[in-house]
Amino acid sequence: MALRREPTARQMRLATELRRLREAAGLTAREAAALLGVSAPQITHIESALAGVSEKRLRRLASHYACTDGEFVDALAAVATVRTRGWWEEYRGLLPTSFLDLSELNHHASFRRDVAILYVPGLLQTENYARAVFSARVPELASEELELRVRHRLAGQEISIPYELVIHESALRIRVSDRADCRAQLTRLLELSAEDNITVRVIPFDLDGFARAASTMTYVGGAVPRLDTVVRDVPHGSAFIDSEAQLGAFRTRFRKVEAVSLGPERSRDFINRLAKEL
Repeated sequence: MALRREPTARQMRLATELRRLREAAGLTAREAAALLGVSAPQITHIESALAGVSEKRLRRLASHYACTDGEFVDALAAVATVRTRGWWEEYRGLLPTSFLDLSELNHHASFRRDVAILYVPGLLQTENYARAVFSARVPELASEELELRVRHRLAGQEISIPYELVIHESALRIRVSDRADCRAQLTRLLELSAEDNITVRVIPFDLDGFARAASTMTYVGGAVPRLDTVVRDVPHGSAFIDSEAQLGAFRTRFRKVEAVSLGPERSRDFINRLAKEL
């Protein structure tokens, strides 16, 4: 079977977890290959996501690695065997892979939590707001590529999972476009916050002691907590964070930010007041 040229973030995550299990068991790739009855390069290819792994082989590896977390192994098996060709595939080769990886991550998520300090998250953006954000990019995007990014963003905005957003007043007040567009964006936030599965909380400017302006994050729940992922913006795309220690730190960070935010009803009143001021 030909090796993959460009593994997705989901495939890379499976590979990383299998490598972590092997290393926790104190086995080398050569020793794992001998237990499985394959060549050492095959294990290397699996652990670098250049090759897939069948459910049968994955479960054998988990057994050899003495992994007793059945729920976790089942979740890994699902990642290995689900062959979803999602809507985002039509953009492959047209947009940066980080756009597609985040779309796939959202598709398989069990929940999502965002902390937004400067911008309304892409999942909730109106068309004009999204266009204004992409238009600010340096170097400037060609009109065709800009519209492609806007179309991709709007296509991925279905929210069927529990979603929690903590958003700072700065993100609500910054006018990425004109007054009418910004008012429409606030109205959309109000409409979405009325959905049963969506919770929006606001951090106002007049809150004392808020030193967590660097807390911007997207926290995406996996099938089990060990498969959660944090996404953060970096200069050339998105960084996917998945170590257990880091995930624990970001869970704590989210709860600390959430704890100082306004409740959902007060947040709705706050956003409604801002919209009327525009």
